[in-house]
Amino acid sequence: MIVLGIDPGLANTGYGVVARRGGRLVALDGGVIETAAGVSAELRLAELHAALAELVDVHAPDAMALEDLYFGANARSAFAVGQARGVAMLAAGQSGIDCFGYTPQQVKAAVCGSGRAPKTQVSWMVKTLLSLPTEPDQDHAADALAVAICHCNHAPLAAALAGAGR
Repeated sequence: MIVLGIDPGLANTGYGVVARRGGRLVALDGGVIETAAGVSAELRLAELHAALAELVDVHAPDAMALEDLYFGANARSAFAVGQARGVAMLAAGQSGIDCFGYTPQQVKAAVCGSGRAPKTQVSWMVKTLLSLPTEPDQDHAADALAVAICHCNHAPLAAALAGAGR
């Protein structure tokens, strides 16, 4: 199973590609797609879509896992994140890839054992779980890898429960 994890944002969208190989999780790719401030939102979203579509073409993931929208005090920021999330879902939908959403608390709990873990702990656990030589350079990349790990660990259980309900 290959999962493309996404930490959506208009200025910075983190991505992480994780594969389950036997009993191990392996990072295949990760980074941040950046769009320039001062450029119109529609052009930034088009740039983001093109980059995500390329990642889908290159890695052929079985699923896309997205961090759910967190509604903080800044509604304007939440709308931009929602637009970026929609663009990611569009890229998946155009390729016939199923999307799954996880709250930040679900991701932290899956990776760190606590839904209240700080970003530093998430980054360290991503490094540890994926046997990376160093922690990811950028928080958004670490978060995206964590979302992919969350789905890799959640999907087999969800499939088993779905099969048990038949």
